[in-house]
Amino acid sequence: MILTVVDQRPDTRYATAPDGVSLGYHVLGDGPLDVLWTPVVSFPFDLLWDEPSFAHFARRVARFSRSIWGSARGFGGSGGSWTELFDGHTVNDDFSAVLDDAGCGEVVVVGFGVAGPFAIRYAHDHPDRVRALVLIDTFARYLRTPEYPIGLRESDLDRFLELIPSWGSGMSVDVLAPSRAADALFRQRIARLERLGQPPDQAAASLRRALSTDVTDLLTTLRVPTLVLHRDGDRYIRADAGRYLAASIPGARYVELPGIDNLFFVGEVDALVDELQDFLTGGRQAPEGQVVTTSVLFTDIVSSTEQSARLGHRRWTRLVEEHDAMTRATVQRYQGREVKSTGDGFLLTFDAGSRAVRAALEIVRAASALGLELRAGVHTGEVEVRPDDVVGLPVSIAKRVCDLAGADQVFVTDVVRLMLAGADVAFDDHGTHELKGVPGTWPIFAARSG
Repeated sequence: MILTVVDQRPDTRYATAPDGVSLGYHVLGDGPLDVLWTPVVSFPFDLLWDEPSFAHFARRVARFSRSIWGSARGFGGSGGSWTELFDGHTVNDDFSAVLDDAGCGEVVVVGFGVAGPFAIRYAHDHPDRVRALVLIDTFARYLRTPEYPIGLRESDLDRFLELIPSWGSGMSVDVLAPSRAADALFRQRIARLERLGQPPDQAAASLRRALSTDVTDLLTTLRVPTLVLHRDGDRYIRADAGRYLAASIPGARYVELPGIDNLFFVGEVDALVDELQDFLTGGRQAPEGQVVTTSVLFTDIVSSTEQSARLGHRRWTRLVEEHDAMTRATVQRYQGREVKSTGDGFLLTFDAGSRAVRAALEIVRAASALGLELRAGVHTGEVEVRPDDVVGLPVSIAKRVCDLAGADQVFVTDVVRLMLAGADVAFDDHGTHELKGVPGTWPIFAARSG
């Protein structure tokens, strides 16, 4: 069977709960397994597709499944109130409504983070509909009791919730995804998810309710095949909670993975998907990235060594910091992705060639205003997108095109020029060139504002 993988975010569908509430959800992939992912509590689901590591995770899972991703009631595209989430019957009814609307029969239910107890309850109450249960970095109970000594003290929870007034700044990164704490763009995306998900007072109240959930009494009566995955260094939901789940659920398989993050789409996600796929299908796929058509932009400071010597170390360092901040702000404005800094420039990607070229022109102009000579190269083609990189011949072509450009120039391939026909960008012919390591000869054009 050849499985179709969607290269752009799926369309939002709506199911109707028994009480009339509209529930937004997405379907991705067309594999033989239907997999229901419990809603991401606190974050509006649609915006998660702006995060490349989530898109990589979701599209890799879609290669062997038909995944249903939704927004919990009270969040994102779903109606109703979040306070209703903690009525077990309501959540069960919501899950069934989405599954019915998506045309699902038996499903795999995946629970993660604070939403894990929702999945446990649904599997317990609907064993006829759940063919398997997967629990990722989650718990049956969070707070400590004499019978559950591995939990967090309530006083510690109170201290943690005192931090919630900074909600909306990306504060949850430090707890949920500490490996990405130094990634400014990631923090900005999470900050937006926080702000558009809930205001601080509601975030504190909903989190307290979620972390006060207790489904320990359901574990020993679960009768579905279960996989428990947990990162050994997870500081938000400790591995002890995962070990307790596996020890309490009859026949559960437990796999402990290295890592410090709680968000399932952060860290070594390919290892996690490997275990998930092996449990559900009995095999594993190569951890390749998603192949997509994208526009690749390289920027480069011309003669950086000479400029550094001319300006002196302190002035040069300050200038480069201004250049980096300007470039990142421009990339964000044009909805691009910073893949990595190359020291003297950046490797960037954009969903649209027009945005890549306009961003390149603006970056070069702004660098010139700072007193820096910059060049840029743009090419569009199919690349393999990985969580922290992009690879493929188009990346090499964009780099070679950048190397051809002179100071204050933006060079593009003919592919890009043709894509921008009719746009407010003009192109000057700069001849045909051989690009080192790339077959054939390539017509090259200099872009300028039209």
